[in-house]
Amino acid sequence: MKPENKLILRDSLAIGRSKLANERTLLAYIRTGLMFFVSGLSLIKLFSDDIALVYFGRFIIPLSVCLIIWSIYRFIITCKSVKKLYSIEHQNL
Repeated sequence: MKPENKLILRDSLAIGRSKLANERTLLAYIRTGLMFFVSGLSLIKLFSDDIALVYFGRFIIPLSVCLIIWSIYRFIITCKSVKKLYSIEHQNL
């Protein structure tokens, strides 16, 4: 292991903060996706007379599902990169 790859305490704490920030970001995206989903259903149910709002509601529902799937994908990718840094830290101990 090269000396420049050795993590110090500050870096170790930063990895912990990165994990927490990643989880917080995932929850925020899921909350937003659920809000889009419920908003789309509400537009369809409450404004069934206005065809433009119904189409907009039908557009928002798949968009919310895509947002949730994308957020889970980003969460997994970020977790892998943080784990890679975390494994480097444990090799140096």
